[in-house]
Amino acid sequence: MPNSASSDMTKRLMVQSLKKLMAQKPLNKISVREITEASGVNRQTFYYHFEDIYDMVKWMYQEEAVALVADHEGVLLWQDGILQLLRYIDENKAVCLCTLNSISHQHLKRLFYDDIHAAIERTIHSFAVRMSDVSPDYGKFLTHTYSIALAALVESWLLGEIDQTPEELIAFVDLTINDQIQGALMRNGKERSAAKIREAEEGLS
Repeated sequence: MPNSASSDMTKRLMVQSLKKLMAQKPLNKISVREITEASGVNRQTFYYHFEDIYDMVKWMYQEEAVALVADHEGVLLWQDGILQLLRYIDENKAVCLCTLNSISHQHLKRLFYDDIHAAIERTIHSFAVRMSDVSPDYGKFLTHTYSIALAALVESWLLGEIDQTPEELIAFVDLTINDQIQGALMRNGKERSAAKIREAEEGLS
């Protein structure tokens, strides 16, 4: 049985072959045989690592794209993580468009959503712990709201509906949502604090 490092190397080798094929034709026109022949491995090796080509595509994005966002933690670094995701998409545009055209838009958007959700969640938590009385439920609501919006924005950008570079787009996003998130959390905290004061005063009357 191959060890973990050897297994990952074999997976990456096959993924590189898949990406070359995805730049040439739709995903549903690519066969396991083409991937294995281009990689110099047999079918048994392919099915040892992946259930099918779609499972391979999922692993590719998890390995290459999701890790870019996960590696950037902290209040100010979510922008860097999503910027790296945009650059990855830009550099692998043919592959990403092939994926988008071969599977449901919702499936690919879900991959973007999971990446972005993790980055936004860390950011909101970092802001919230420095404020008083922020509702955890409201923090979850904000995380979900902005994650959906950004995932849709990334898909729209991939489809060419937005003309900015990755750097320009992330600057616009930063300008738009950073202060909004802090302001929304601050207002929620103040409203909860005021409500507690009113309840205490009513209890004394």
